[in-house]
Amino acid sequence: RPPRRLPRPLRRAAATGPGRRLLLSTPIFYANGPPHIGHLYSALLADALLRHRRLHAAGPARLCTGIDEHGLKIQQAAAAAGTSPAELCERVSGLFRQALSQAGVAYTDFTRTSEPQHQRAVRHFWGALRDGGVLYKGAYEGWYCTPEESFVPESQLAERTDAQGRPCKVSLETGHEVHWTKEENYMFRLSAFRDPLQNWLRDNPRAIFPDPFYQCVLRWLDEDLPDLSVSRERSRLQWGIPVPSDPTQTIYVWVDALVNYLSVVGYPESHGTWWPAVHHIVGKDILKFHALYWPALLLAAGLEPPERILVHSHWTVRGQKMSKSLGNVVDPSVCVGQYGVDGFRYFLLRQGVPERDCDYYDEKVVKLVNSELADALGGLLNRTTSPSINPSNTYPRFSEPCFPKVLDSREAKGTGRACAEDYELVAAVASLPAQVDSYFKSFQIYKALECIAQCVRQTNSFFQRHRPWKLDRRDAAEQLWLDTILHITLECLRVYGMLLQPVVPHMADKLLSRLAVGPGERGLSGLIFLARYDGKPCPFEGRQLGPDTGILFHRLGKS
Repeated sequence: RPPRRLPRPLRRAAATGPGRRLLLSTPIFYANGPPHIGHLYSALLADALLRHRRLHAAGPARLCTGIDEHGLKIQQAAAAAGTSPAELCERVSGLFRQALSQAGVAYTDFTRTSEPQHQRAVRHFWGALRDGGVLYKGAYEGWYCTPEESFVPESQLAERTDAQGRPCKVSLETGHEVHWTKEENYMFRLSAFRDPLQNWLRDNPRAIFPDPFYQCVLRWLDEDLPDLSVSRERSRLQWGIPVPSDPTQTIYVWVDALVNYLSVVGYPESHGTWWPAVHHIVGKDILKFHALYWPALLLAAGLEPPERILVHSHWTVRGQKMSKSLGNVVDPSVCVGQYGVDGFRYFLLRQGVPERDCDYYDEKVVKLVNSELADALGGLLNRTTSPSINPSNTYPRFSEPCFPKVLDSREAKGTGRACAEDYELVAAVASLPAQVDSYFKSFQIYKALECIAQCVRQTNSFFQRHRPWKLDRRDAAEQLWLDTILHITLECLRVYGMLLQPVVPHMADKLLSRLAVGPGERGLSGLIFLARYDGKPCPFEGRQLGPDTGILFHRLGKS
């Protein structure tokens, strides 16, 4: 039967425009094992977006993460480890907090689904669903996948043999084994929400991004949309939140987990300050839960769907899916130890492309960070600030006669000391902040880093092309040109340091400190490049550089 009525969504409470609030969220991660780089990738994407937003002073922002402590998977993992679910979750919670801190993730909230505040929110949310007439009790049977905590339709199964050579069925998508399950559960009338979900997506074409995932959800809505089992028999699953007023049932772990996005902002009392100005960052494997089930549940409870769902793909290791059985699960704490926190962050955010799976292996990390951080960026800083080139250790003055302003780089021939390529560099770096901002806002951080890396290469070419070490300081004209070369190069480095703050915060701080860029001069909203080229004063010109901070990024050796 259709629900008695479809509740009308609440009016948007969160403000829009400059200064508005924004909640960024990662999934809460299963507490059945330690973190791997897939978990950290979600968290680093969210962290970089948070840092970028704060540098633009765009308004209050939070980053929530945490662990999902309930469900059959946790119950079985604890039994296999000879411990209680509560003890397992306590230990794994510590591992995730440690991994996030090691990777420099500046989360503001860490949710554990065993917390009383969260459980109270889940019970209230269940009550809103019940009062909306979208729950009913019915017999349910199907193939259940414990690792995914979901029923898998017959069309998504394949025949395989298990470790003992016996025939079994597995999920086509994940390869996990499924088991036939029959029980009486509470069902959610998901089938009644096809039109509301289609209307939401039609009115908000960027609600799910990148576009291939948006199209995927639209296709799902054109297919059969069966009602969703939202509880499990308590006799099978004790480790979870009991259904209010029915102690024979446990609330489905995914309903429990999804409500964390509300409980963290004070649901059911004070969530309107933040909700629905929320951007979920999720892996593609949990897209259906976040883009179909969650918006439908929210609409049923009288709430708006989240503003955006930003989806990323997976990391493979040397072309293979990470798996415990293959022994190729990558431990993020080992990565931080090998490559440093900035090297680890830079690699994942530079190489990770949300639309497609990306491959991880040690040689690839070493080659990339050595080339782009140690050599290109670190080498440029070292050459520009070395005593032999810059003996006064200052931000030298810019000479307009040496580098006169032109409207078109093709006009540069025969004017001053600069050539057409130099003007192309200045134009590229001048447009870089807006480009980077646009790519961050479109969830394409890797493209922002590509643009920065390209400009760093251009700056190295500029420096090499003019060979400042060959110029004679005793000649006044040569000294002016030398100072101008250094001024432009330092200005480029300042821009790169500022734009890289969300991705490699420690290294960016080191770079900006060397250039004597103060804490109050590092915001991105008013970033101006090469003011003197436009005839405006430069606050850094003539300033003493900061103390030598040492090698910007130490080259990595082969592991």
